[in-house]
Amino acid sequence: MNCPSRNDDVEGHPDWNQSPPNFAADTTTRQDLNGIANSRSHRHHERGGTAAFRDDVFVPERDALRSKAEAEPRAQAIGSRLASNSSAPPARGTKLGGLGGSVEQVVQVLRKYAKFIGPGFMVSVAYIDPGNYSTDVSAGAAYKFKLLFVVLMSNIFAIFLQSLCIKLGTVTGLNLAEHCKKNCPKWLNIILYIFAEAAIIATDIAEVIGSAISLNLLFKIPLVAGCAITLVDVLVILFFYRPTGSLRSIRLFEYFVMALVLGVVVCFCIQLSYIQNTTAGEVFRGYLPSSSIVEAQGLYMSCGILGATVMPHSLYLGSGIVQSRVRDFDLKLGNTDPTALEESDSLGLSKYRPSLAAIKYCLSYSIAELAISLFSFALFVNSAILIVAGASLSDNADAQSADLFGIHELLSRTLSPAAGTLFALALLFSGTSAGIIATIAGQMVSEGQINWTIAPWMRRLATRTISITPSIIIAAAVGKTGLSAALNASQVVLSVILPFVSAPLIWFTCRNRYMTVAVAEGQSIGLRNHWVTATLAVLIWAVIVVMNVALLVLEGLGTGG
Repeated sequence: MNCPSRNDDVEGHPDWNQSPPNFAADTTTRQDLNGIANSRSHRHHERGGTAAFRDDVFVPERDALRSKAEAEPRAQAIGSRLASNSSAPPARGTKLGGLGGSVEQVVQVLRKYAKFIGPGFMVSVAYIDPGNYSTDVSAGAAYKFKLLFVVLMSNIFAIFLQSLCIKLGTVTGLNLAEHCKKNCPKWLNIILYIFAEAAIIATDIAEVIGSAISLNLLFKIPLVAGCAITLVDVLVILFFYRPTGSLRSIRLFEYFVMALVLGVVVCFCIQLSYIQNTTAGEVFRGYLPSSSIVEAQGLYMSCGILGATVMPHSLYLGSGIVQSRVRDFDLKLGNTDPTALEESDSLGLSKYRPSLAAIKYCLSYSIAELAISLFSFALFVNSAILIVAGASLSDNADAQSADLFGIHELLSRTLSPAAGTLFALALLFSGTSAGIIATIAGQMVSEGQINWTIAPWMRRLATRTISITPSIIIAAAVGKTGLSAALNASQVVLSVILPFVSAPLIWFTCRNRYMTVAVAEGQSIGLRNHWVTATLAVLIWAVIVVMNVALLVLEGLGTGG
């Protein structure tokens, strides 16, 4: 509803409009009239000095109660405000300002994201180990690009389960192994520990065999000597890793692992450039479901890809490797005492629990970094292995049953000698980096589940010795054939163990009993999985169980042989 702009003193001021037309620039409402109405005339009138400034149009008696010293600053403030309003930039300038603010926000997000780069690369190493080479090459040689859908599905499963791992470690401050010790009955904890150690040893055997084969292909080093060399290089590298050390030292170690991963990526980028007579559409159609997946041989290979991709030990690694950034945040903001990080409870577990602020700061970025790393590198490498094999070996009858030695020879003969060399070099990078990661996961398991307080280097020596011993015996007794059979057997063991390791992860993250954060004295909030997330987790677990049971059945029937 419009009102006269000025109705208390119109004599001598005929230019004061008492009945402004619709949409006039000076039209106001009652709530805007206090010192603002008819602003242009007020400013002109004040500059001319013809009358005193009146800032209250409805109660003129109040002017008498205000001193001139009070009225003048108010008039200047109002005039400044109105002058700034009248000189406001046009709409286009406002849009540019908003765009600048958006760019600044994007830069801030990217800078914060850069602080979290590292753990996702280390986890992705578990998904590009030598076991993946064997299964992906066989799948590509037999079905060309039709099983790329299984590679994509396996990586989606991996990202989902690893996100639960990050959530568990970030919210509770404990990794999966420590949760098993704290919240499971003693007998169940021992069983889970045996499964976890078996998975780590099986994984480490695959890394030792892959590294030994690559050293033999590249430098003609005997297989037995190659297995022994893998013990030395891992010990030297892991000597510099301190999981409880400063964040700077941890990040330097992460950068080294990232360099190995990037080395694998570069090798396969070059290998892809050697492919001929293959269209992009033909490759991308492979990411769609195909009837080949449900065939006997296709199902066997699909189960092998899943078992080689979603590695059990990576779940322990993912829940523990993200904790350094949460602790660093709480220390910098003073949310926790440095001495509290050293305190342990009766079970030998750390008493430190992340603050809600640290969880909010770290959780989303950690999950985003993990998803981007797995999709950008793990998915790319696994797809590249299958694509190279499918494009160059699918028409070769000997390729389907070939081991890593045979694949290297076929690539060198069908593509170029450089392609075979790059394949062996990528295998070496994968075996070295995956061996490091498996050893770190083994340390988390032993310290978390049974509180094995042994020196870290001794723990690493024990893990690698257990893995190297059977590899050396097989290499000396049987040679190339025996190593290839041992590599395939290790993937079957991992497939059997995966459901047992992933079940506690889903259980812990779906219960507020474990996923609770203290926000004040006597107050806490629950951060368990949403029912949609919980449902997806159970469905993914069921698919993994069914596919692994199918793998065992087909293995027993000799379908994969």
